[in-house]
Amino acid sequence: MRVGLLQDMSGPYRDISGPTSVACARQAIREFQAENPSIPVELLVADHQNKADVGLSIVRQWFDRDGVDMVLGVSNSALGIAMKAVVEQKDKVHLNTSAATSSLTSEHCSSNAIHWAYDTYCLSHATGEPLVKQGYNTWFFITPNYAFGHTLQADTTHSVETSGGRVLGGVTYPFPETTDYSSFLLQAQASRAKVVAFLGAGTDFVNAVKQAQEFGLMRSGTRFVGLTGYINSVMSLGLQAAQGMTQPETFYWDLNDRTRAFMERLKPHVPANTFPCHNQAGDYSALMHYLKVVKELGPARAKASGRATVAAMKEMPTDDDCFGQGVVRKDGRKLHPTYLFEVKTPAESRGPGDVYKVLAVTPAERSFRPISEGACAMAKG
Repeated sequence: MRVGLLQDMSGPYRDISGPTSVACARQAIREFQAENPSIPVELLVADHQNKADVGLSIVRQWFDRDGVDMVLGVSNSALGIAMKAVVEQKDKVHLNTSAATSSLTSEHCSSNAIHWAYDTYCLSHATGEPLVKQGYNTWFFITPNYAFGHTLQADTTHSVETSGGRVLGGVTYPFPETTDYSSFLLQAQASRAKVVAFLGAGTDFVNAVKQAQEFGLMRSGTRFVGLTGYINSVMSLGLQAAQGMTQPETFYWDLNDRTRAFMERLKPHVPANTFPCHNQAGDYSALMHYLKVVKELGPARAKASGRATVAAMKEMPTDDDCFGQGVVRKDGRKLHPTYLFEVKTPAESRGPGDVYKVLAVTPAERSFRPISEGACAMAKG
């Protein structure tokens, strides 16, 4: 079986995909092949450079020339949407773990694709509702100007407003070329919103937090929310700078005995003090489930039809150390809980990677958009 891992390996999303995604995918292959040495699995890795046309060209080459059976990762919503036609035409598999737009299980759903770790709906609804209930009822958005950012802002606005809160304003910034967020942060500060929600990730998020600290945004009592902040950004910033921030994830290495066991197995294969976020854990989880189904179907049948393989993945319950037990819905949405975390203070942390405390848990059945509210014709038929 040939798996193509397509991620941002050199740009602003490198830390939340990149080499750690590769390590997590290889961990899944290592564990699967230890039990199934007769089914060889090869991993190809490529960098889409956050350009949908570059990524689509790689996908076509993988299918037409390199015999790739499944594409994993992606970490770019525009590319995730653009891939649908070619994946269906070639009858291959797309396991999306890091392109976040929830439209991939709505108007852009596909019988050849599954959306794994998280999406804009789960991030927004696991954050907006609990914070509004705690009194943080006025919001201002700083949003990257592309498909993922716009979808995440729309989903979060819906969550905030249906919970009784108000959105006071927002601003978009050019992606991926922005490094100076001062004018956007000043607009957020001037709005006097109780919550400033930054919707960019990776180095965008790290730079924005550092500049927000310089402006004294957190010291003024404003809650700074990173809807796509991730543990990688916390590690990069350090607890002194990141303490008190709020962010959602569907995976945390120190959540329970199973997640800690996964981290112990992964630790020898990543640099010291490297802890995967939910995207990267999703690469392990999605690939493990795919390979279990490959074993069940037989490699020849799995290679013959990606559509049939995805159908079998929906029939088989999911179970792995990162996300525990779960299911894949008819619309291709993988279900599991979403956690709202607050970043610990340096005094609260027991050591490297001990960065989160749980503020709220949204159960699996409420984490993701109900099928009835989406526009996936395949799921409603």
